[in-house]
Amino acid sequence: MRKQPAIETNSAEAATVLSVSPAEEDHALLECIFSHSKWKLRKTHSLASAMAFLQAQRTSVVLCETDLLPGTWRDLLAQTTRLTYAPTVIVSSRLADDRLWAEALNLGAWDVLAKPFNGSEVLQAVSAGWRHWKNQQEGAGFVTKLMRAAV
Repeated sequence: MRKQPAIETNSAEAATVLSVSPAEEDHALLECIFSHSKWKLRKTHSLASAMAFLQAQRTSVVLCETDLLPGTWRDLLAQTTRLTYAPTVIVSSRLADDRLWAEALNLGAWDVLAKPFNGSEVLQAVSAGWRHWKNQQEGAGFVTKLMRAAV
């Protein structure tokens, strides 16, 4: 596989991406894609293990397979919105079509990626998702500062 371009996070700390999939081949391909970047790729195989990880570790982007059995990407998306630092969620599927893309975006997912993964598409979607997440965190911090100043 050709060397992938590094993802720029403009952060002293490497950002964390969580792969949630019961398919080991998804994790292996993502490890290869992220191997030349500063991103920290973490892997879980189920909705329960993903949520345990997300509650313990601040994570900026989640790549989630559509079917987690038990559960789906919809369950993960709904549960992540309750987190203090909710990550951006990117849905992945072998059957990524316009219907899934429209549903995912309407429910609040950041993007949908077709499988098997294309390295440049993954890096582009994750990078954009990370920038969105970072902007949300900075915006939330600004609002908190304003509220403290007002009191």
